[in-house]
Amino acid sequence: MAINKVQFQKGLSLNEFIENYGTEEQCFKVLYKLRWPEGFICPKCGYNKCCQLTQRSLQQCHKCHHQTSITAGTIFESTKLPLTTWFQAFYLISQDKKGISAIELHRHLGISYQSAWRMKQKIMQVMKEREEAKLLSGFIEVDDAYLGGERTGCKRGRGADDKTPFIAAVETTSEGQPVRIKLSILKGFFKEEITVWSRKNVVSGSTVISDGLACFNGVVDAGCKHDKIICGGGRASVEEPEFYWVNTILGNLKSALRSTYHAIRPKYAQRYLAEFQYRFNRRFNLKDFIPRLAYVALRTPALPGKLLRIA
Repeated sequence: MAINKVQFQKGLSLNEFIENYGTEEQCFKVLYKLRWPEGFICPKCGYNKCCQLTQRSLQQCHKCHHQTSITAGTIFESTKLPLTTWFQAFYLISQDKKGISAIELHRHLGISYQSAWRMKQKIMQVMKEREEAKLLSGFIEVDDAYLGGERTGCKRGRGADDKTPFIAAVETTSEGQPVRIKLSILKGFFKEEITVWSRKNVVSGSTVISDGLACFNGVVDAGCKHDKIICGGGRASVEEPEFYWVNTILGNLKSALRSTYHAIRPKYAQRYLAEFQYRFNRRFNLKDFIPRLAYVALRTPALPGKLLRIA
């Protein structure tokens, strides 16, 4: 049997991680280069020369004397945790396809649960904002799905109480191989909602393949082609080959969430979906995952506690 090159790629070993990001100085140099790849640029006046104040790790502009740091205005702003702890979190989150919970981060990193929760939420927010800028194109499998466990005596499936509806979409190649995914929370499965989602997440002219649920006709209003395959519900839809990858993704997602998290509050659900999505879409190169995530983190605005608790 042929070996799946993505599944069996080398990744970043623990020894390599320690070698590259094991000290505060190493992490500082990595962030400095990622924030100013062409050299320092003053955020106030745009001048390109500075001196470093060693005691406080600040850069002071030679022209306007404005002082800044590599973490100012980023998701790291005001953190009291060492940079090495942040990079350790990047490593733990990136190298396990099922993710890691805040309580496990708390245990592995030796920090308080509250600090681990804030760090986890901030990193997931970085992933969420980055993924919002990426669009799907070409052939796209879509399906409706829900977050939330079944309750005895309650309605199941569509219309069930206390469940969070979301759309799962998989961009595939002409050979039927998955490229990218989108997992997006919706207010409900209505045509208008699908139209809005399509305009934000799908390139006009793409072909969207659905199971014929009426709301998916909304993709046509967004300039997409709609290929409806009526297959009924339950096992029949799961076995339909045209929906192989979207069903596989949903199965892997729900397995990962069940095995990693005790519960997910609906207000934070989009961040957890974005984490799974971000990892899947960057599965082709695990070794570059940490610098890529750090690069985006430096370009994500600071998230104070009040906003952190608003999904």
